[in-house]
Amino acid sequence: MSQDLRLPGERFLALLAEDRPLQDYNALLSSLQEEGGDPDDVQRLHDLAVRARALREIGQRRESELSALFDTVADLAELKELDDVLEAIVRRARTLLACDVSYLSLNDDEAGETYMRITQGIHTEEFRNVRLPFGAGLGGLVAQTARPYATDDYFTDERFRHLRGIDHAVAGEEIRSIMGVPLLIGRRVIGVLYAANHEVRPFAREDIDLMTSFAAHAAIALDNARRVEQTAAALADLKATGELLQRNIEGVQRSARAHDRLAGVVLRGGGLEDMASELHQVLEEPVQILDAQGAVLASSAPDLGTDDVDLDQLHGALEENHTVTGDGRSVAPVWAGGVPLAAVLLRSEVDEVNQRILERAAMTAALIMVVRRSVAQTESRLRGDLLVDLLVGRAGAGSLTARASLLGTDLSRKISLLVIDGADPRVRQATGDLAATHSGLSAEVGDRMVLMLPDRDALETGRHIVQLAGRTRPSARRTVGRVLPTVGVAGPVTGVEGVRSAYQEATRCLEALLALGRRGDVADSASLGFVGLLLGKGDPADQVDAVLGPVLDYDRDRGTDLVLTLETWLGQDRHLGRSGEELHLHPNTVTQRLDRVGRLLGDGWQSPERLLEVSLALRLRRVLPSP
Repeated sequence: MSQDLRLPGERFLALLAEDRPLQDYNALLSSLQEEGGDPDDVQRLHDLAVRARALREIGQRRESELSALFDTVADLAELKELDDVLEAIVRRARTLLACDVSYLSLNDDEAGETYMRITQGIHTEEFRNVRLPFGAGLGGLVAQTARPYATDDYFTDERFRHLRGIDHAVAGEEIRSIMGVPLLIGRRVIGVLYAANHEVRPFAREDIDLMTSFAAHAAIALDNARRVEQTAAALADLKATGELLQRNIEGVQRSARAHDRLAGVVLRGGGLEDMASELHQVLEEPVQILDAQGAVLASSAPDLGTDDVDLDQLHGALEENHTVTGDGRSVAPVWAGGVPLAAVLLRSEVDEVNQRILERAAMTAALIMVVRRSVAQTESRLRGDLLVDLLVGRAGAGSLTARASLLGTDLSRKISLLVIDGADPRVRQATGDLAATHSGLSAEVGDRMVLMLPDRDALETGRHIVQLAGRTRPSARRTVGRVLPTVGVAGPVTGVEGVRSAYQEATRCLEALLALGRRGDVADSASLGFVGLLLGKGDPADQVDAVLGPVLDYDRDRGTDLVLTLETWLGQDRHLGRSGEELHLHPNTVTQRLDRVGRLLGDGWQSPERLLEVSLALRLRRVLPSP
């Protein structure tokens, strides 16, 4: 026999070209090694040829599978009846994978289950009637996760939640290996397609890929069959469908006209009042625009107020960030930059068309508010710079007064100063709005907010700010460690120097509240009592008169010594006997005088806090000059 003179590579290629079996490659390897070829080169050529042969086999198998898949898809496309489509899907799946059993389940989303619809190779009624809760068994897990799963041996696989009824039905069919792939329409799982075997047999990656591809086409065919049935049912009531279509067209046209009118408001530079008026004309119902706290920003009916139901609907719409309809109202939230700004309230429950118009109006309101807020922020920066200059004295009084006048703030009016610690973004926004709407000024000084308002009661404004911060939605109440603002106030004052003095006084009041642990409180020097004196505010004689005035007046008018009795009683540690001896009076007389003091000072005068105030007032009276 003559020796083959071809190179080893050519000889391996010849085997590939002739599609020879694997043993011929091994035989050639042995032959080349015996002929004295380089063992490493010969082995490398053998391995490359074997790999090429394996890849060609994979390609041929894939081509065969794709051909079968295309034939199957073509067959499914010709079927119109739903039951015929389901039967064809299950039968073809069994044929494609050459498996013992195939079946298909459909999802019942309301019940949270997937139930058997069509089976091939199944013999027991128990299996045909199985319903798998989402997440239970292999099929329930596929239906829940929309991912394919395969198991070599179902009963030993701990990935699945095994239920006794399901396992009993599977055991009754003697099923061991199962593969399930989702039937998907978009991202929605409508069912599960299965292949199963009676013996333990692993499903290869290629099997899962083929089944998944088939399931994708099968789902489309199934969906098409469903759509054909739905179309047939819709055609049975063609007149109603036509009327519905006409209403939709009219709704779209009406929405377009509403959009043009609302856009016109923005283009004309209109505000929220203009938008509310336009929306009232379009929807033929009164319209209100409320801020996040329920205050009316604009209204098409000025006499229309708000009630608790309005506020509940408002908070629900803002918290969920979608339109809320009910109780004779419709509320669309106004959001911008991920923050709720306001809401549009309509005094009727809207249909789908009017809801779109209402939501479009909310978007228009957001645009108007963002533009206005941008303008306001620019002005706010100017006002903030002025306030800082006022507080730290960067310019003369005349220059500061003139700048304030240009910004609409009159420093000759009675001005209140508030210094706020712990202001969150909501409080900062509220102080800015107060300053903008009342010709005042606001600024951040360090980590605190300072608010200057003309002709406003300082304590009342401070309480309003604290209440505003505490008026939160239910989700906000659960926030851990939430700090309420603490407010020190002063005023009224006038002029540049008065503002600077009031700022120092309000800061001292704030520091006193924080030192006393009264976070979330509001106080001025007067409300702090003797702490106010320590802060340097008020006349000591006025403080004495505020505490002891009724008793002093009684002694002065009647020539009695109730003050002396009170001093002695306190000096003797409130002991009646020793007090009587000191005053040369019977203890009963001391008691009678103290009863008179109690009637003059009011109920609760002997509480520790009140007695401390009385004691300090008596001591202060001793060191003051006699009137």
